[in-house]
Amino acid sequence: MTMMYNPERLALEVLAEICEPPPSVDYLGWAKRNIVFSERITDHPGPYNEDLVPFFSEILRALSPEDPCNIVSLAKSAQIGGTICANIFTLGSLDMAPGDFLYVHPTEENAARWSKTKLMPLVREMPVVAKLFSQNSRDASNSVLYKERIDGRGAIQAAGANSPAGLSMISPRKQVQDDLAKWQMNEAGDPEVQADSRSKAFFNAKVFKISTPMVEPGCKITANYREGTQESYHVPCPHCGELQELRWENMRDHIDPEHPENAHFVCIGCGCEIHEHHREWMVRPENGAKWVAKYPDRARRHRSFRIWMAYSPFERWENLAREWISLQAGGPEKRENGSGAEQTFFNDWLGLAYEADNKAVDWEILRDRAAVSDNTYRGIVPAGVLSLVWGIDVQGDRVECLLIGYGRNRLRAVVEHVVIDNRAGSHLPGYRVHSGHISEPEVRAALDALIAREWTDEAGRKRTVDMTAIDGNAYTDDVWNWVRKHPRSRVIMVRGGNNENAPPIAQAREYDNKGRPKKQKWSSRFYTFAASSFKLRLYRDFKKDDPQRAGFIRFARGFEDDLFQQATSESRVAEKTRSGHTRYVWKLPEGRRNEILDMLNQSLAGAYRLGIPYWTEEQWDAIEDRLGKLEPPRQGDLEDHINQVQPQLPETPEPTPAPAPEARPARPVRKTLTAAEAMRQLNNR
Repeated sequence: MTMMYNPERLALEVLAEICEPPPSVDYLGWAKRNIVFSERITDHPGPYNEDLVPFFSEILRALSPEDPCNIVSLAKSAQIGGTICANIFTLGSLDMAPGDFLYVHPTEENAARWSKTKLMPLVREMPVVAKLFSQNSRDASNSVLYKERIDGRGAIQAAGANSPAGLSMISPRKQVQDDLAKWQMNEAGDPEVQADSRSKAFFNAKVFKISTPMVEPGCKITANYREGTQESYHVPCPHCGELQELRWENMRDHIDPEHPENAHFVCIGCGCEIHEHHREWMVRPENGAKWVAKYPDRARRHRSFRIWMAYSPFERWENLAREWISLQAGGPEKRENGSGAEQTFFNDWLGLAYEADNKAVDWEILRDRAAVSDNTYRGIVPAGVLSLVWGIDVQGDRVECLLIGYGRNRLRAVVEHVVIDNRAGSHLPGYRVHSGHISEPEVRAALDALIAREWTDEAGRKRTVDMTAIDGNAYTDDVWNWVRKHPRSRVIMVRGGNNENAPPIAQAREYDNKGRPKKQKWSSRFYTFAASSFKLRLYRDFKKDDPQRAGFIRFARGFEDDLFQQATSESRVAEKTRSGHTRYVWKLPEGRRNEILDMLNQSLAGAYRLGIPYWTEEQWDAIEDRLGKLEPPRQGDLEDHINQVQPQLPETPEPTPAPAPEARPARPVRKTLTAAEAMRQLNNR
């Protein structure tokens, strides 16, 4: 049988097939058809429910090819469901519009964790996606950071912003830049610029930038929000129908501290109260809720959105009000992170960047605050201080030590400042050193005596220091040789980190040329603290002049002006990188010193290692009870009282070194108890 074909018809059929537009890419519809959340992934298991998070629907439409914009950015509160939105964009793209896809996290470690805990569980629970990828862990196309479709038509590359190599491996049409506000400069420059450049070759590229804001100025997601349409979600009043944005100031001004369960907004139209039970009705588009752009003319290139906790079904308004009340009261039950409780509230709850105090108060204000009559003289532990921590800074010709006291309500008190240098005879009785370097035996002996010394408090009780945090960034081997002779529960090495988004304190890590962690002899006792966040908090607390406010910093009487000048010496300023982009760094003016500022932060790192910022009211009570049981002070003579009011360490003759500490006459036995020992006794009960 002979088959007859019409060549012209065949050519037209092929041409029609080629010219046929691709099927519509509908991320919202795809999510409804395919996503079923398990209890392992979310607290709201079941199929994707648009009614639960209706504000994400328009964002998913903006990510589709039908919307002409190339950039979609979302500034949001924490734990509001933004990652789910990003995962729908990622997996929906690999299914409906295959191609290379780049998903960037702040670090490669974050990227690997996302792949294992977020991406793969979702892939395995979605048959339509699971069939696209190999399930063989030994398959080269199925690694933790790279997952290629079986047919080779597309792949997901997960990368860290800290790795320029990871950002240069593929040229994706689509990408997600997750936790953008936490990205830090890498060795090649600005990682956001590097990631953006990977998609510039495509006229129809889609870049989804998503993050909880951090510190402003310098917050990347906030900058992107301002560059775009600046869309906010408007909802109708349940009483009069007036469309309005839910603003934090509206709720804040109507919070009753005695009844946080009555937290509400007030309609800008009719003045009626809007309560939480109205939320489910208000946020639905069928009732009039919609996104409203401040700059709609920018929509062709960049659509930017902001959504915060008040709209979310995952958190109650009462909890939001309680968090604010607790923050204002400065309750000891607060759990602070490296950026402080106030910043955490603005970032995680309100979805707003926290305005940083880039410059400290004038140093004269701190000096005058220390001179008030009810302050103790330096060297005396003031009332309210329940724990003592040394911060020690190591220089080439001296070692400087700052003693800080900690108490309830985040109180900090600067108690004493000691310098060990070639004039140490005027500071430490019995010690004469030559260069003041940490490697000198005399300097180490002086440090031994200093951290073992007892300090008299206002009640006349003898107190010992709970923790010592010494700078280990310079002369590390010399510092380690001194540190290792002391218990790790009492002495640690610390260094400041340059990552504004790092945890308050973390174990220091060293890496070889291949990026593999190196095991150092001091690894278990060396910690990196969030120096920038500590400085931001310190500068905020410097502005507090009410001793009852949470975070108040108290200075003893008798310090020289130089101490206050050093404590306020640095400023956070904008700096242009070689690539022409802006970053924010801490700068020390030429000719100024900053050892006091460093020691304030080093002491706080020691306090974190001890757990002080996390102690509960009951733990503070236990420490105070034990201190109250110490032996009452003996009745001294007039000379003792004079020395207690304004202690001066006697000078020693120039010649020979003093006898070793163990050769000195033994002190009378006193019943002393450190805060750390009190905590250990409490925990062992």
